[in-house]
Amino acid sequence: MIIKKLLVENLRNLASVELLPHASFNYIHGENGAGKTSILESITVLSRGRSFRTSQATDLTGPEQKTFRVFAEVCDDQGSLSRLGLERTGTHWRGRLNGQDVKQLSQLTRLLPLVLLEPDSHLLVSGPPEIRRKYLDWGMFHVEHGFLDVWRRYSKALKQRNAALRRGQVELLDSLDSVLADYGDRLSILRSRQVDLVYQGIEVMLDKLKTRVGQVEMQYQTGWRSDSYLQSLQNKRNFDLERGMTSSGPHRGDIKLACGGVNARVVLSRGEQKAFAAAMLLTQAEILKKNGHRPVLLFDDLESEFDRDHFESVLELAIGSGAQVWVSGTGKPVMKHDGKVFHVEQGKLLELV
Repeated sequence: MIIKKLLVENLRNLASVELLPHASFNYIHGENGAGKTSILESITVLSRGRSFRTSQATDLTGPEQKTFRVFAEVCDDQGSLSRLGLERTGTHWRGRLNGQDVKQLSQLTRLLPLVLLEPDSHLLVSGPPEIRRKYLDWGMFHVEHGFLDVWRRYSKALKQRNAALRRGQVELLDSLDSVLADYGDRLSILRSRQVDLVYQGIEVMLDKLKTRVGQVEMQYQTGWRSDSYLQSLQNKRNFDLERGMTSSGPHRGDIKLACGGVNARVVLSRGEQKAFAAAMLLTQAEILKKNGHRPVLLFDDLESEFDRDHFESVLELAIGSGAQVWVSGTGKPVMKHDGKVFHVEQGKLLELV
Protein backbone atom coordinates (compact mmCIF):
# COMPACT_ATOMS: atom_id res chain seq x y z
CA MET A 1 0.00 0.00 0.00
CA ILE A 2 1.24 3.48 -0.90
CA ILE A 3 -0.14 6.79 0.31
CA LYS A 4 -0.09 9.10 -2.69
CA LYS A 5 -1.67 12.13 -1.02
CA LEU A 6 -2.38 13.09 2.59
CA LEU A 7 -4.51 15.98 3.87
CA VAL A 8 -4.82 16.81 7.56
CA GLU A 9 -7.07 19.51 9.03
CA ASN A 10 -7.31 20.71 12.63
CA LEU A 11 -5.51 17.74 14.17
CA ARG A 12 -3.50 18.88 17.20
CA ASN A 13 -1.41 21.83 15.96
CA LEU A 14 -1.80 20.93 12.27
CA ALA A 15 -4.31 23.51 11.04
CA SER A 16 -4.08 22.48 7.39
CA VAL A 17 -1.35 20.26 5.95
CA GLU A 18 -1.05 18.65 2.51
CA LEU A 19 1.62 16.11 1.53
CA LEU A 20 2.45 14.39 -1.72
CA PRO A 21 4.74 11.71 -0.27
CA HIS A 22 7.39 9.63 -1.98
CA ALA A 23 6.43 6.06 -2.80
CA SER A 24 9.43 4.65 -0.92
CA PHE A 25 10.89 6.88 1.80
CA ASN A 26 9.65 9.98 3.62
CA TYR A 27 11.49 11.73 6.43
CA ILE A 28 9.69 14.35 8.52
CA HIS A 29 11.85 16.41 10.83
CA GLY A 30 11.35 19.29 13.22
CA GLU A 31 11.74 20.34 16.83
CA ASN A 32 9.85 18.59 19.60
CA GLY A 33 6.24 19.76 19.56
CA ALA A 34 6.46 21.04 15.98
CA GLY A 35 3.92 18.53 14.67
CA LYS A 36 6.02 15.83 12.99
CA THR A 37 4.62 13.01 15.15
CA SER A 38 1.09 14.38 14.58
CA ILE A 39 1.48 13.66 10.86
CA LEU A 40 2.26 10.00 11.60
CA GLU A 41 -0.58 10.05 14.13
CA SER A 42 -3.03 11.21 11.46
CA ILE A 43 -2.11 8.25 9.26
CA THR A 44 -2.59 5.90 12.21
CA VAL A 45 -6.02 7.39 12.95
CA LEU A 46 -7.10 6.80 9.35
CA SER A 47 -5.69 3.25 9.40
CA ARG A 48 -6.85 2.13 12.85
CA GLY A 49 -9.56 4.56 13.83
CA ARG A 50 -7.55 5.66 16.86
CA SER A 51 -4.33 7.34 17.85
CA PHE A 52 -1.25 5.62 19.27
CA ARG A 53 -0.76 8.52 21.70
CA THR A 54 -4.20 8.87 23.28
CA SER A 55 -7.43 6.91 23.63
CA GLN A 56 -9.52 10.10 23.55
CA ALA A 57 -10.42 11.48 20.12
CA THR A 58 -11.08 14.88 21.70
CA ASP A 59 -7.36 15.13 22.54
CA LEU A 60 -6.63 15.23 18.80
CA THR A 61 -8.90 18.14 17.97
CA GLY A 62 -7.03 21.35 17.18
CA PRO A 63 -7.98 24.91 18.12
CA GLU A 64 -9.71 25.87 14.87
CA GLN A 65 -13.00 24.00 15.40
CA LYS A 66 -14.49 20.95 17.12
CA THR A 67 -13.81 18.56 14.23
CA PHE A 68 -10.59 17.15 12.79
CA ARG A 69 -10.31 15.59 9.33
CA VAL A 70 -7.86 13.24 7.63
CA PHE A 71 -7.99 12.39 3.93
CA ALA A 72 -5.72 10.13 1.89
CA GLU A 73 -5.43 8.76 -1.60
CA VAL A 74 -3.97 5.27 -1.39
CA CYS A 75 -2.86 2.80 -4.05
CA ASP A 76 -2.58 -0.95 -3.50
CA ASP A 77 -0.06 -3.33 -5.08
CA GLN A 78 -2.46 -3.98 -7.98
CA GLY A 79 -2.63 -0.27 -8.82
CA SER A 80 -6.16 0.26 -7.52
CA LEU A 81 -6.67 3.79 -6.16
CA SER A 82 -8.96 4.54 -3.21
CA ARG A 83 -9.89 7.81 -1.51
CA LEU A 84 -10.30 7.54 2.26
CA GLY A 85 -11.69 10.23 4.52
CA LEU A 86 -12.41 10.39 8.24
CA GLU A 87 -13.68 13.22 10.43
CA ARG A 88 -14.34 13.10 14.14
CA THR A 89 -16.18 15.38 16.52
CA GLY A 90 -15.93 14.04 20.05
CA THR A 91 -17.44 10.54 20.01
CA HIS A 92 -19.07 11.02 16.58
CA TRP A 93 -17.32 10.03 13.39
CA ARG A 94 -18.01 10.11 9.68
CA GLY A 95 -16.07 8.00 7.22
CA ARG A 96 -16.08 8.21 3.44
CA LEU A 97 -14.71 5.82 0.84
CA ASN A 98 -14.47 7.04 -2.75
CA GLY A 99 -17.01 9.76 -2.02
CA GLN A 100 -19.55 7.48 -0.32
CA ASP A 101 -20.34 7.33 3.40
CA VAL A 102 -19.38 4.10 5.17
CA LYS A 103 -21.38 2.42 7.91
CA GLN A 104 -18.46 0.72 9.65
CA LEU A 105 -15.01 2.12 10.33
CA SER A 106 -13.49 -1.22 9.31
CA GLN A 107 -14.46 -0.44 5.70
CA LEU A 108 -11.74 2.24 5.78
CA THR A 109 -9.17 0.61 8.02
CA ARG A 110 -9.02 -2.53 5.89
CA LEU A 111 -7.68 -0.44 3.01
CA LEU A 112 -4.70 1.05 4.85
CA PRO A 113 -2.68 -1.61 6.70
CA LEU A 114 0.28 -0.22 8.62
CA VAL A 115 2.91 -1.27 11.12
CA LEU A 116 4.02 1.31 13.67
CA LEU A 117 7.26 1.47 15.66
CA GLU A 118 7.19 4.28 18.25
CA PRO A 119 8.93 5.15 21.54
CA ASP A 120 6.62 2.94 23.63
CA SER A 121 6.94 -0.10 21.36
CA HIS A 122 9.24 -1.81 23.90
CA LEU A 123 6.05 -2.34 25.94
CA LEU A 124 5.22 -5.05 23.42
CA VAL A 125 7.83 -7.05 25.39
CA SER A 126 7.66 -5.59 28.90
CA GLY A 127 4.15 -4.15 29.08
CA PRO A 128 0.78 -5.65 30.04
CA PRO A 129 -0.84 -8.52 28.08
CA GLU A 130 -3.37 -6.17 26.48
CA ILE A 131 -0.64 -4.69 24.28
CA ARG A 132 0.38 -8.11 22.96
CA ARG A 133 -3.27 -9.09 22.37
CA LYS A 134 -3.78 -5.94 20.28
CA TYR A 135 -0.61 -6.74 18.34
CA LEU A 136 -1.97 -10.19 17.44
CA ASP A 137 -5.46 -8.96 16.63
CA TRP A 138 -4.19 -6.15 14.38
CA GLY A 139 -2.07 -8.63 12.44
CA MET A 140 -5.03 -10.98 11.96
CA PHE A 141 -7.46 -8.22 11.01
CA HIS A 142 -5.99 -8.04 7.50
CA VAL A 143 -5.07 -11.67 6.82
CA GLU A 144 -7.50 -13.95 8.68
CA HIS A 145 -10.85 -14.25 6.94
CA GLY A 146 -13.62 -14.10 9.51
CA PHE A 147 -11.45 -12.80 12.37
CA LEU A 148 -13.36 -9.55 12.85
CA ASP A 149 -16.70 -11.34 13.04
CA VAL A 150 -15.34 -13.83 15.62
CA TRP A 151 -13.79 -11.02 17.69
CA ARG A 152 -17.01 -8.99 17.65
CA ARG A 153 -19.19 -11.96 18.60
CA TYR A 154 -16.84 -12.93 21.41
CA SER A 155 -16.76 -9.35 22.73
CA LYS A 156 -20.57 -9.12 22.59
CA ALA A 157 -21.02 -12.46 24.42
CA LEU A 158 -18.47 -11.40 27.04
CA LYS A 159 -20.36 -8.17 27.75
CA GLN A 160 -23.62 -10.11 28.04
CA ARG A 161 -22.13 -12.64 30.45
CA ASN A 162 -20.55 -9.93 32.59
CA ALA A 163 -23.90 -8.11 32.75
CA ALA A 164 -25.63 -11.34 33.83
CA LEU A 165 -22.96 -11.95 36.47
CA ARG A 166 -23.38 -8.46 37.93
CA ARG A 167 -27.15 -8.88 38.08
CA GLY A 168 -26.94 -12.40 39.50
CA GLN A 169 -28.94 -13.85 36.59
CA VAL A 170 -27.73 -17.41 37.05
CA GLU A 171 -30.45 -18.83 34.82
CA LEU A 172 -28.86 -17.15 31.78
CA LEU A 173 -25.33 -18.41 32.31
CA ASP A 174 -25.64 -21.87 30.73
CA SER A 175 -26.65 -20.47 27.34
CA LEU A 176 -24.22 -17.55 27.56
CA ASP A 177 -21.35 -19.85 28.54
CA SER A 178 -21.97 -22.02 25.50
CA VAL A 179 -21.85 -19.06 23.09
CA LEU A 180 -18.84 -17.45 24.81
CA ALA A 181 -16.90 -20.70 24.82
CA ASP A 182 -17.61 -21.30 21.14
CA TYR A 183 -16.29 -17.93 19.98
CA GLY A 184 -13.56 -17.94 22.62
CA ASP A 185 -12.19 -21.21 21.27
CA ARG A 186 -12.26 -19.85 17.72
CA LEU A 187 -10.47 -16.64 18.73
CA SER A 188 -7.79 -18.55 20.62
CA ILE A 189 -7.13 -20.84 17.66
CA LEU A 190 -6.67 -17.82 15.39
CA ARG A 191 -4.34 -16.10 17.86
CA SER A 192 -2.29 -19.24 18.40
CA ARG A 193 -1.88 -19.59 14.64
CA GLN A 194 -0.70 -15.97 14.43
CA VAL A 195 1.86 -16.50 17.21
CA ASP A 196 3.21 -19.53 15.34
CA LEU A 197 3.67 -17.42 12.20
CA VAL A 198 5.56 -14.74 14.11
CA TYR A 199 7.66 -17.37 15.88
CA GLN A 200 8.69 -18.87 12.54
CA GLY A 201 10.22 -15.57 11.43
CA ILE A 202 11.37 -13.83 14.60
CA GLU A 203 14.87 -15.31 14.94
CA VAL A 204 15.73 -14.57 11.31
CA MET A 205 14.56 -10.99 11.83
CA LEU A 206 16.61 -10.66 15.02
CA ASP A 207 19.68 -11.82 13.09
CA LYS A 208 19.02 -9.20 10.42
CA LEU A 209 18.82 -6.59 13.15
CA LYS A 210 22.14 -7.83 14.58
CA THR A 211 20.47 -8.62 17.91
CA ARG A 212 21.55 -11.65 19.96
CA VAL A 213 19.16 -12.54 22.76
CA GLY A 214 19.59 -16.30 23.10
CA GLN A 215 17.14 -18.94 21.94
CA VAL A 216 13.70 -17.39 21.56
CA GLU A 217 10.50 -19.03 22.75
CA MET A 218 7.04 -17.76 21.81
CA GLN A 219 3.79 -19.42 22.79
CA TYR A 220 0.20 -18.24 22.99
CA GLN A 221 -1.39 -18.50 26.44
CA THR A 222 -5.15 -18.90 26.13
CA GLY A 223 -6.27 -17.20 29.34
CA TRP A 224 -7.68 -20.32 31.00
CA ARG A 225 -6.21 -23.44 32.61
CA SER A 226 -8.87 -26.13 32.18
CA ASP A 227 -8.96 -28.60 29.30
CA SER A 228 -11.64 -26.54 27.58
CA TYR A 229 -12.86 -22.97 27.85
CA LEU A 230 -16.40 -24.12 28.57
CA GLN A 231 -15.12 -26.21 31.48
CA SER A 232 -13.20 -23.21 32.79
CA LEU A 233 -16.31 -21.03 32.68
CA GLN A 234 -18.29 -23.65 34.57
CA ASN A 235 -15.56 -24.25 37.15
CA LYS A 236 -15.21 -20.53 37.88
CA ARG A 237 -18.89 -19.62 37.83
CA ASN A 238 -19.22 -19.02 41.57
CA PHE A 239 -15.98 -17.06 41.63
CA ASP A 240 -17.15 -14.96 38.67
CA LEU A 241 -20.53 -14.33 40.33
CA GLU A 242 -18.77 -12.99 43.42
CA ARG A 243 -16.61 -10.67 41.33
CA GLY A 244 -19.25 -9.74 38.79
CA MET A 245 -16.97 -10.39 35.83
CA THR A 246 -15.56 -13.21 33.71
CA SER A 247 -12.13 -14.13 35.04
CA SER A 248 -10.90 -16.42 32.24
CA GLY A 249 -10.84 -16.42 28.48
CA PRO A 250 -9.16 -14.82 25.45
CA HIS A 251 -9.61 -11.37 27.02
CA ARG A 252 -6.95 -12.58 29.49
CA GLY A 253 -4.74 -14.20 26.84
CA ASP A 254 -1.07 -13.37 26.36
CA ILE A 255 2.08 -14.28 24.45
CA LYS A 256 4.77 -16.06 26.45
CA LEU A 257 8.07 -14.47 25.41
CA ALA A 258 11.30 -16.05 26.62
CA CYS A 259 14.97 -15.75 25.68
CA GLY A 260 17.33 -18.52 26.72
CA GLY A 261 14.58 -19.99 28.89
CA VAL A 262 14.04 -16.77 30.89
CA ASN A 263 11.10 -14.37 30.68
CA ALA A 264 12.05 -11.75 28.07
CA ARG A 265 10.96 -8.80 30.18
CA VAL A 266 13.31 -9.96 32.93
CA VAL A 267 16.41 -10.91 30.95
CA LEU A 268 16.42 -8.23 28.22
CA SER A 269 17.73 -4.70 28.71
CA ARG A 270 15.62 -1.74 27.59
CA GLY A 271 17.65 -1.51 24.37
CA GLU A 272 17.23 -5.24 23.72
CA GLN A 273 13.49 -4.96 24.38
CA LYS A 274 13.27 -2.21 21.75
CA ALA A 275 15.16 -4.36 19.24
CA PHE A 276 13.00 -7.41 20.04
CA ALA A 277 9.82 -5.36 19.62
CA ALA A 278 11.14 -4.01 16.31
CA ALA A 279 11.76 -7.60 15.18
CA MET A 280 8.19 -8.59 16.15
CA LEU A 281 6.72 -5.65 14.26
CA LEU A 282 8.86 -6.15 11.14
CA THR A 283 7.98 -9.86 11.19
CA GLN A 284 4.32 -8.89 11.31
CA ALA A 285 4.91 -6.63 8.31
CA GLU A 286 6.42 -9.59 6.43
CA ILE A 287 3.39 -11.75 7.26
CA LEU A 288 1.06 -9.05 5.95
CA LYS A 289 3.17 -8.71 2.80
CA LYS A 290 3.13 -12.47 2.13
CA ASN A 291 -0.65 -12.40 2.40
CA GLY A 292 -0.99 -9.64 -0.18
CA HIS A 293 -1.33 -6.72 2.25
CA ARG A 294 1.97 -4.83 2.09
CA PRO A 295 1.69 -2.32 4.97
CA VAL A 296 2.85 1.25 5.26
CA LEU A 297 5.68 1.41 7.82
CA LEU A 298 5.73 4.27 10.33
CA PHE A 299 8.76 4.94 12.56
CA ASP A 300 8.28 7.70 15.09
CA ASP A 301 11.51 9.22 16.46
CA LEU A 302 13.37 6.10 15.37
CA GLU A 303 16.90 7.51 15.56
CA SER A 304 16.56 8.51 19.23
CA GLU A 305 15.32 5.02 20.13
CA PHE A 306 18.24 3.03 18.69
CA ASP A 307 21.97 3.24 18.39
CA ARG A 308 23.32 3.98 14.92
CA ASP A 309 23.79 0.32 13.93
CA HIS A 310 20.26 -0.71 14.91
CA PHE A 311 18.78 2.44 13.36
CA GLU A 312 20.46 1.69 10.04
CA SER A 313 19.50 -1.99 10.20
CA VAL A 314 15.82 -1.24 10.84
CA LEU A 315 15.75 1.38 8.09
CA GLU A 316 17.51 -0.86 5.55
CA LEU A 317 15.11 -3.74 6.25
CA ALA A 318 12.09 -1.47 6.00
CA ILE A 319 13.07 0.15 2.71
CA GLY A 320 14.31 -3.17 1.31
CA SER A 321 10.87 -4.68 1.91
CA GLY A 322 9.41 -2.47 -0.79
CA ALA A 323 7.04 -0.79 1.67
CA GLN A 324 6.39 2.93 1.84
CA VAL A 325 8.37 4.12 4.87
CA TRP A 326 7.70 7.22 6.99
CA VAL A 327 10.26 8.31 9.60
CA SER A 328 10.08 11.25 12.00
CA GLY A 329 13.03 12.80 13.81
CA THR A 330 14.47 16.01 15.21
CA GLY A 331 17.51 16.18 12.93
CA LYS A 332 17.73 16.61 9.19
CA PRO A 333 18.88 13.29 7.73
CA VAL A 334 21.77 12.54 5.46
CA MET A 335 19.76 10.96 2.64
CA LYS A 336 21.10 7.57 1.54
CA HIS A 337 17.87 6.52 -0.16
CA ASP A 338 15.57 7.92 -2.80
CA GLY A 339 12.82 9.82 -1.06
CA LYS A 340 11.49 13.12 0.21
CA VAL A 341 12.30 15.27 3.23
CA PHE A 342 9.69 17.45 4.93
CA HIS A 343 10.29 20.05 7.62
CA VAL A 344 7.59 20.87 10.18
CA GLU A 345 7.61 24.05 12.23
CA GLN A 346 4.72 25.23 14.41
CA GLY A 347 2.29 22.98 12.56
CA LYS A 348 3.32 24.16 9.10
CA LEU A 349 4.92 21.80 6.58
CA LEU A 350 7.55 22.51 3.95
CA GLU A 351 8.92 20.00 1.46
CA LEU A 352 12.69 20.43 1.16
CA VAL A 353 14.37 20.13 -2.22
